[in-house]
Amino acid sequence: MVDKKILITGGAGFIGSNLCDYFISKKYKVVCLDNFATGYRKNIEKHLSNPDFTLIEGDIRNLADCQKAVVGADYVLHQAALGSVPRSIKDPATSNDVNVGGFMNMLLAARDAGVKRFVYAASSSTYGDSESLPKVEDVIGKPLSPYAVTKYVNELYADVFSKTYGIETIGLRYFNVFGRRQDPNGAYAAVIPKFVMQFMDHESPVINGDGNYSRDFTYIDNVIHMNELAMTTNNPEAINTVYNTAYGDRTTLNDLIGYLKEFLSKYDSEIGNVNVIHGPNRAGDIPHSLASIDKAKQLLGYNPQYSIKQGLEQAVEWYWANLK
Repeated sequence: MVDKKILITGGAGFIGSNLCDYFISKKYKVVCLDNFATGYRKNIEKHLSNPDFTLIEGDIRNLADCQKAVVGADYVLHQAALGSVPRSIKDPATSNDVNVGGFMNMLLAARDAGVKRFVYAASSSTYGDSESLPKVEDVIGKPLSPYAVTKYVNELYADVFSKTYGIETIGLRYFNVFGRRQDPNGAYAAVIPKFVMQFMDHESPVINGDGNYSRDFTYIDNVIHMNELAMTTNNPEAINTVYNTAYGDRTTLNDLIGYLKEFLSKYDSEIGNVNVIHGPNRAGDIPHSLASIDKAKQLLGYNPQYSIKQGLEQAVEWYWANLK
């Protein structure tokens, strides 16, 4: 696999840049396509002098940029998207342009370039109003946000392209990914880095609702592991489908706060005394999310190495070292 080339779209973002780090370390040739709308040049700066790394500054909404980026690529790890349920509610048109139009462009470019396999970031939001727990891949409900609609459409297009054009596709339904480099700033910051920054500043974080909503928080290294398995599997039964990408356990927001206080207090004992504020529930949010990872275990050999607590301890250490 050493001579293989991987295109990572959104490669300067949180998940994408971690994938770039990992596959560069494994001696792959890596191309990063990013328009820096939500990614950061600093995330990939250390690779810019590496002859096995290529940065293409471009936009997946531009087919020509996609075609340029995919030249010679054996695999595509498609991470580029506009995330965030609230952002999609505020501006559904842009979320659709990027997440659906851009996805279609990447599929077309990958098909025409003869890419072997197209692995893409799907989303647990696809489960929508389905109340069944744990979430099993073939039981979904109706989407609850424009963002969820776009990610479900991605799965439908990938399935059609697999059947119609023969390109191998695998979708990874990410469940609340967290870890190093996740952006704590901005209106649509993910909950974990946002809470960490607030605690480090001795500010009271605001929890949406009573704190009993639960999520399957998934550490970044588990996600990297799943991308590698999806990209390299030789099991014919494992391709042209979707997988939950998670740890397979759920944590309430109240428990999350407790863990963060525990780990952050090692660096600053005053953090343990910071109070939490409870606000209203957020539009488009589902109460509980928990993934079944049985399918990934059976077909891909997935074995997540990091629990929520193990991942949080690593993440807090990174945030303290890099953002304090």
